[in-house]
Amino acid sequence: MEILIADDAAFMRMRLKKLLEEAGYTVLEAANGKEAIAVYQTHHPAMVLMDITMPELDGVAATRAICQSDPQARVVMVSALGQQAMVVSAIQAGAKDFIVKPYQPERVLGAVAKWTT
Repeated sequence: MEILIADDAAFMRMRLKKLLEEAGYTVLEAANGKEAIAVYQTHHPAMVLMDITMPELDGVAATRAICQSDPQARVVMVSALGQQAMVVSAIQAGAKDFIVKPYQPERVLGAVAKWTT
């Protein structure tokens, strides 16, 4: 099962990729919102873990674009921006869940299991 990690921080992508691969998932990566949309349209992964603050196109806008092109898309926001307004914007854009950084590995794996079954 493929999962797309969209985050401009290479270190965060690497940490999430290691966690997910050890759990048996195949990981795709994108460094910004535009890349995330392109990778999603090419691969249609089972789920997207999306950062909010990224260059070129932020995670909320990328989530909106992905969910407009595929209403069945499962996008979970993973961001240090835990403010209420950001959570609301992400959910309105189509996100299914919101994980606050620094994340607990169990929280990430729980969200993946919840939204990919």
